[in-house]
Amino acid sequence: MSFKLYNHARGIYVSLLQLEDAGDLLHLRLRNRSHHQPFEPLREEDYFTLQSQRQLISQRIEEALEDRAYMFGIFLMDGTLIGQITLSNVVRGVGQYADMGYFIDHEQQGQGYTSAAVGLILKYAFQALALHRVQACILLHNHASRRVLEKNGFQAEGIARRYIKINGEWQDHRTYGVLAEDLMQDHL
Repeated sequence: MSFKLYNHARGIYVSLLQLEDAGDLLHLRLRNRSHHQPFEPLREEDYFTLQSQRQLISQRIEEALEDRAYMFGIFLMDGTLIGQITLSNVVRGVGQYADMGYFIDHEQQGQGYTSAAVGLILKYAFQALALHRVQACILLHNHASRRVLEKNGFQAEGIARRYIKINGEWQDHRTYGVLAEDLMQDHL
């Protein structure tokens, strides 16, 4: 299962990551390791290996086939991998929602790429996957991520106390959500 969703105005596309992307994903993680550490869980050293990144992509490919998670790369039009965006914890039945997480190369921040990628994934989530809701949780001090979510119609919903262990400490996160009908209203 491979396809691309384009935002020509921003000069990016998103595509499900494949095993052949593992080297580029590893390079991206290594280049951004110290910059992203304050916003991520502590990782074992073996996480930053080609084998580990291949295993992660392989696991996400299997989860996509099972409709449980979808891990996309964010690419410049020339094919350069500059970030990752994931829909995970897909819930079906009466829930019809998923969690969203993302990161972008620190040298590419502030250019609108992440906002554009989030917009593409929301269209995929609501149109192709027929989800009702997408939610994201971000650290309270992550102002750049807050702007990305708000630009894409997410609304702040509350504080999840000591929600995720980030950088070795349990930290509060602000929850955000967007509904399919929120975005449909924007396009009427």
